[in-house]
Amino acid sequence: MVKLNKIYTRTGDDGTTGLVDGSRLPKHAARMEAVGAVDEANAALGFAAEAMDGAHRDDVVRLLNDMFDLGADLATPAGEDEDFAPSEMVLRIVPAQVKWIEDRIDAVNAELEPLTSFILPGGSEAAARLHLARTSARRAERAVSALAAQEPVNPAAAQFINRLSDYLFVLCRAVNNGGAGDVLWTPGANR
Repeated sequence: MVKLNKIYTRTGDDGTTGLVDGSRLPKHAARMEAVGAVDEANAALGFAAEAMDGAHRDDVVRLLNDMFDLGADLATPAGEDEDFAPSEMVLRIVPAQVKWIEDRIDAVNAELEPLTSFILPGGSEAAARLHLARTSARRAERAVSALAAQEPVNPAAAQFINRLSDYLFVLCRAVNNGGAGDVLWTPGANR
């Protein structure tokens, strides 16, 4: 149970921030870049959810919670011989969360006409907001990849953030009237 009585602590005034295990890192460390990028992507998801309704909105709201799980996972450095299994004390992304996204990608994509062109961000307000969340998720994926190049990262966490942008892409098309409202890219149209 999280309990926040005081919002500011002054402990970060020296340019460091605390991790779940009690250790401290510089705020510019790769781990904190990844945690921050995930937080930004989650905020973009929340923004998108406000322009949605129905089952797709319910899915995005579920993702808001999973993204907090991802942030907690990334804010918990791997212990020695870590197998990235969750426990009562350590929250980790699990393969079932990755599978849920994959299942949703497949289900949503099955309802869409195949693409014949790249699409531009937009078409509807909900799609535009989801495209913003998609690009934020891609940035978070790059930050998680950079962290993984330096130290161990839960493989399921890396898979989760990778699948998220794919899911958001098909979701953009779904909320654009099943792809009928997609704005197609016309290469060189304004030359």
